[in-house]
Amino acid sequence: MNKIPVYFMPGLAASPKIFENINLPEEYECHYLSWILPKDKNETVKAYATRLAQSVKHDDPVLIGVSFGGVIVQEMAGIVNARRVIIISSVRCNTEFPKRMQFAKKTHAYRFFPTGILNKMHVLRKLTMNNSVMAKRLDLYEKFIHLRDKKYLDWAFKTIINWDRCEPDPQVVQVHGDADEVFPPKYLDNFIPVRGGTHIMIINKAKWLNKHLPDIIKNGSLG
Repeated sequence: MNKIPVYFMPGLAASPKIFENINLPEEYECHYLSWILPKDKNETVKAYATRLAQSVKHDDPVLIGVSFGGVIVQEMAGIVNARRVIIISSVRCNTEFPKRMQFAKKTHAYRFFPTGILNKMHVLRKLTMNNSVMAKRLDLYEKFIHLRDKKYLDWAFKTIINWDRCEPDPQVVQVHGDADEVFPPKYLDNFIPVRGGTHIMIINKAKWLNKHLPDIIKNGSLG
């Protein structure tokens, strides 16, 4: 049986471990992409996606991306002839950004994000000492973050904030949690909702995704 190749792209800086609880039926062959370092601080998202697309070794694959990975697979779709592009906890264009991200673009505030602190776990631990929710998020960060290089993080924040896609591609399937705090669903339109899904639902809504992803891959919808 010829299996359908499915390529998974994790969220910003994350490792493919975020997909460890995602299981597809035997008719699919799963492959996992990893973040690579940008060539330089000004590498375009298209150029980056072109380099990353070299890791796709199959024709007519399914591309699934989470968060910033969703942006990347949409750019890869202009290079790779994909049978389906699915984004999870992500956006289809920059008009779906929340106001704080649009403000960061206008003011270039992303330049002042302290990306270097992400490598200082002892500092972050102190900051979250009295916040159990943030402490749990930090535990997840330590487990799933793959690339902590400051040059990459600076590039990633700048690149996603300045993404220049202004119109959503209607062929891109958007799966989104109704409680996503990073990309609030009120800014989105025509997406597949996941009840109670937050921005990290690839981890804590794996059961829902395992149940519905096969239909979404085949039909672009829940059924």
